[in-house]
Amino acid sequence: MSLYKRNSVWWASIFIDGVRHCESTGTSNRRKAEQIERKLREGLNDARHRLPHVNPEMTFGALAARFIADGMSTPYSVDRLQHLLPFFSDLPARDINQSLTRKYRQERYAHNKSLKPATVNRDLSVLRRVLNWGVEEGILSANPLGRLRMERERRTKRPVMSLREERLLIAAAPEHLKRIIRCALDTGMRRGEILRERWEDVDFDNRILHVTHSKTPEGEARDVPLTTALYQLLLTFRRERGPVFTYDGNAIKLVKTTWASSLRRAGIRHFRFHDLRHTANTRMMLAGVLQEVRRELLGHTSRRSRDVNDRYVQIELPEKRDAIHKLEIWLASQERSLQAENAVPLPLSSPQPSTATTENLHHDGTQPQTTTL
Repeated sequence: MSLYKRNSVWWASIFIDGVRHCESTGTSNRRKAEQIERKLREGLNDARHRLPHVNPEMTFGALAARFIADGMSTPYSVDRLQHLLPFFSDLPARDINQSLTRKYRQERYAHNKSLKPATVNRDLSVLRRVLNWGVEEGILSANPLGRLRMERERRTKRPVMSLREERLLIAAAPEHLKRIIRCALDTGMRRGEILRERWEDVDFDNRILHVTHSKTPEGEARDVPLTTALYQLLLTFRRERGPVFTYDGNAIKLVKTTWASSLRRAGIRHFRFHDLRHTANTRMMLAGVLQEVRRELLGHTSRRSRDVNDRYVQIELPEKRDAIHKLEIWLASQERSLQAENAVPLPLSSPQPSTATTENLHHDGTQPQTTTL
């Protein structure tokens, strides 16, 4: 033992690699001081060999704070933690178990009756990710939710925007949002990918958009051929460098408010911005684009739908260009059908409406009804 007394308090004097470490045990009891001295020696020895320092008493709130401070979080995980922390914050991380996750789920449902299982599953996946990080950092010896089972999720119908709804939305949207909507529908890019695009990533000579910032590794650094409409649109406000999509010269970070107000003015059903991505995928499917090519263009790989032969499929740029060409042909045919439908005269037996009319538009593309105001 390397203990000595100073003013009735025991101090520990420990030599590690020739360096002396002195620290007070904070007690005048010899037996307690010996126990503290052993723990101090073990801690110094672990630090010497760079062994992880397990802290089983750390609360989940403290663990989440370190998770964020170390730069491991994303805006998505921070948003999920806002729901998790009020329930789990003061609990020791090692004591979190499946019983507590069931109680958390019940509490979430009690506060929001319309909440879907998928939403709570996303919360718990972030909870598990933080605990996994604690194990990786040596703070926890094991993840207590390593075998957590998620609640089964029912498939939900994803709305697809019709050409008629697209026209109304673009007509009601401000100029900066019109450009973003056009890009989303013609490329299938995610909102974050679009807003982070820079002019340096647009190849006008080859009519290619380079996606350099993506949510998934599959989407990183992919090339998307430009449709004629998007190419001509980009030419109208072309710059040498800087962000492509701006408002008053500043890069756009969020479109939530503008999106909601544009939908309201357009008078169409509710869409999420992400539904534009589903719409682009559906339109390419209807145009006859193969699934593998669509995945490559969208930068998405679904594990559930992957085939064992997918790893041998390599989609080249000419196939992507052909896919975009098919999409343009399909859109042109739909535009002609829509124009012909709008040109059909009213039956003679029908009363003639006044000049002030509103259209009760169907999202499935059927004949619109006119209502006299």
